Amino acid sequence: MTAMFAGSAISTGKVDESFFYIVAISVVLLVSVTIVMVFFLFRYNRKKHPEPEAVREPLWLEIVWTVIPTILALSMFYFGWVNFEFIRTPPKNAMTVNVIGREWSWSFTYDNGKQSDVLRVPLNKPVKLILTSADVIHSLYIPAFRIKEDCVPGMKTYLWFNADEVGTYDIFCTEYCGVSHSHMLSKVIVMPAAEYYKWYSAEEVGGLAAEGKKLVQEKGCLGCHSTDGERKVGPTFKGLRDSIETVLTDGKERKVKVDDEYIKHYIEHPNVDVVKGYPPIMPVIPVTEGELKAIVEYLKTVK
Repeated sequence: MTAMFAGSAISTGKVDESFFYIVAISVVLLVSVTIVMVFFLFRYNRKKHPEPEAVREPLWLEIVWTVIPTILALSMFYFGWVNFEFIRTPPKNAMTVNVIGREWSWSFTYDNGKQSDVLRVPLNKPVKLILTSADVIHSLYIPAFRIKEDCVPGMKTYLWFNADEVGTYDIFCTEYCGVSHSHMLSKVIVMPAAEYYKWYSAEEVGGLAAEGKKLVQEKGCLGCHSTDGERKVGPTFKGLRDSIETVLTDGKERKVKVDDEYIKHYIEHPNVDVVKGYPPIMPVIPVTEGELKAIVEYLKTVK
């Protein structure tokens, strides 16, 4: 199940309360003003009253149309403030997940150090997200839970929600952050508690390739490169290793084999030998020699 606008009653209820309250008042006022306007149009038209007369409004009417809108405006402020305070005050028993936004992917880190490119949470458990950015300003938005907050470089922001329905929900970035902004997508996977804690406590499969897979997630590589053949802002990892590609070097085309040396050179010196058809926008990603080997080993497995 994939949902965008269905979601947790606990998380969304407060937002929806205020929204529908304001909409209801707006509709009532719109209908009331329209009815009075149409009534006046017929009751006081020029044919019935060719000579204009001075009209003095009664004091009670002045009081009514001043007091009632004031009360309505204050009530909307009250609901907005109370509900805002609720959604900005996470419960003390909320589990925390650290979120890093980067061009153009999301990374989620749990208290035990486990990392993922999708957000997995247990059913009926408050979750506090601590947000930051590795490069430019991003904005994490989960419409199903009516929550959105900026991820700012060098600073931490937060939001929280409580999912009360198992399912998969969309995550978007709503702050324009570059050429692949629209592809900066992820998911919230709400799992039964027992299933979630089984996943949470499971040990990662070892090996150099597994380490490389983890690294491409952590360093945001999957924001630009797919693993299933989908074309993104960068070439797909699927079948890339040992392929023959046309690259542009100083504006000239040449054929290269994507072997270990090419991959290592391109990661350390991006945009020197750019695969034809893709923009030269890859940032410099700091990696150690060991990390380079792990990434190369992982790419060998993506066929």
